[in-house]
Amino acid sequence: MKKALAIAVCLMFIATAAVAIAGPGGNSNIGHLYLYEKDPVTDADGDEKPDWSIVEDGAWGKMKYNLAGPEFNFVFNGHGLEPDTEYTLIYYKDPWETQIVTCLAAGTSNGGGNINLANSIELNKDLVDSGDSNDGTDGAKIWLVLSSDVNCEVGYMTAWNPTEYLFEGNGIFYDDTDVP
Repeated sequence: MKKALAIAVCLMFIATAAVAIAGPGGNSNIGHLYLYEKDPVTDADGDEKPDWSIVEDGAWGKMKYNLAGPEFNFVFNGHGLEPDTEYTLIYYKDPWETQIVTCLAAGTSNGGGNINLANSIELNKDLVDSGDSNDGTDGAKIWLVLSSDVNCEVGYMTAWNPTEYLFEGNGIFYDDTDVP
């Protein structure tokens, strides 16, 4: 009897652990994206192309967002940033030469270098949108940049200070459900 009870308890533990690892059942409409401080300098071989490796113990952030809907809803929390600095969360459309951005939200980091941005924005486009060279492959690039380096009114980067930015770990895909 004790052996059967022990086996039953063990099986319940394994089933509970499997659910905890897999997450909630069903189709979730929630995505998660990590942004990281990356190294934009030349790689170890001295090549001119940066390796964009994640900076160990560098600044970082996490965005929770809806994968589909009529508005792009998200919450972003950043950590380890420059204190009391204005930042803007953007979608950066490739190719690089276009420097076209969509501003998603802006705010100022607190004295501890943390920031919280949340928004529900009508994009009137999918992420990745048409014309983005990442269309269907790597996903949309979401970056946290210095607000002084972007002009949200015209949708362009105005300066390039990548050591002060957070870059996506992976691209994202969002389906704007009220756009044909």
